[in-house]
Amino acid sequence: MAAMKPRTGDGPLEVTKEGRGIVMRVPLEGGGRLVVELSAEEASELGDALKSVVS
Repeated sequence: MAAMKPRTGDGPLEVTKEGRGIVMRVPLEGGGRLVVELSAEEASELGDALKSVVS
């Protein structure tokens, strides 16, 4: 039988540059992470969209 690991927080939001892309790792409620690879242009558009909602 496989060992069950408890689902704990997987850490903070992380954004790193890997090669030519930008990788964003977002912790999810209930455990796990959403991993998204973006181009610099997509990351800039995402940043602008988030700023418009938060402001």
